[in-house]
Amino acid sequence: MRFSILASGSTGNAAIVQSGGTTIMIDAGLSAKKLEQLMEARGVEPHRIDALLVTHEHADHIRGLGPLARKYDLPVYANAGTWKAMENTIGEIDDRRRHVFETGKPIDFGSLRVESFAISHDAAEPVGFSFSDRSLKLSLATDLGYVSPNVREHVTDSDVLVLESNHDIEMLRIGRYPWNIKRRILGDTGHLSNHAAGEALCELLTERTKRVYLAHLSRDHNLMDLARLTVNTMLEERGLLAQFPRLRLMDTYYDRPTDWDAVAED
Repeated sequence: MRFSILASGSTGNAAIVQSGGTTIMIDAGLSAKKLEQLMEARGVEPHRIDALLVTHEHADHIRGLGPLARKYDLPVYANAGTWKAMENTIGEIDDRRRHVFETGKPIDFGSLRVESFAISHDAAEPVGFSFSDRSLKLSLATDLGYVSPNVREHVTDSDVLVLESNHDIEMLRIGRYPWNIKRRILGDTGHLSNHAAGEALCELLTERTKRVYLAHLSRDHNLMDLARLTVNTMLEERGLLAQFPRLRLMDTYYDRPTDWDAVAED
């Protein structure tokens, strides 16, 4: 199993997971043209995508979904709440390409098992995803106000975890956003701060955890170096870097894909 975060941030999100001949896309939050360019950079042919999974209906996750799905006749998977919320935004999707999944119920694509789990965000029925192939596990959890016991249960013991580290609290507080938006971001249905991501990792790390990607960074209220430093410092202060010496914190980018990451046995 391998994956690439095609783009991550408040301006657009998308990722690719491949395993055993299966290609899964998660979200399509940039223009179809930009998504094609990002996929080309990683050698992914859009017409070979087996499923396009949707976490929730916000624009930075579905901006290019309709055009991309129609152009390449892609099957689109979302839960009932997300389908209802995004129908008027994405345009017509052929009925034979509309798939409704039940949150929490696994879906199998060949040897790749996909499990969705509910997250706390101000959307209709938002989810994160875990991908398993035999004993290997990759989890993605972004756009969540806090890490609930349900999220913790689903992402624990992931070999690789993609976790939101959206904002620095002080940068957000002094930033240009009006207070009602700041309050939304800081709330339980908003986004994880760097500090909250660090706190969550202190509880989530196990011997299996090899890499953690810090994702969905705000371009206005965060910096990759700051996010990494904040989380790294918290892990170091708790003695977790010494306890888990092979752990690596990984960067994501709003405008270019990460390198392919092979999720493999030790």
